Amino acid sequence: MRNLAPLAVATVLALSGVTAAAANHANQMSNKTTGASDTLSLSDTQQKSIWKDVSHHASNQTAPSGFNATVGSAMPTSVSTYPLPRQARRDVPALRPYRYAMTEDKVLIVNPSDHKIADVVSK
Repeated sequence: MRNLAPLAVATVLALSGVTAAAANHANQMSNKTTGASDTLSLSDTQQKSIWKDVSHHASNQTAPSGFNATVGSAMPTSVSTYPLPRQARRDVPALRPYRYAMTEDKVLIVNPSDHKIADVVSK
């Protein structure tokens, strides 16, 4: 029985390494499977459509002091993101893999895999 203990410990450690490697690989593949990226170029027409579709669904959240909502910046963990409304996804199909938040009367389009702002839509 004593001889099995080192084998059991070695097995657990080996499996832990495999699990961690698989989780890391899954995170790296996340952007590829969601189709979201950290930048999204929306036309003026698309931005107006998004504002119309999202602004009446969203409530303005208070962002932490010092937060500047710019493309490429990370979303603060205190700001919640939500799936985009169905109509917005229909009107602008490129939005399908993204989420959104609204702060300071701006709709922030957010990459769900790394929580970076891909675009900012203002009124």
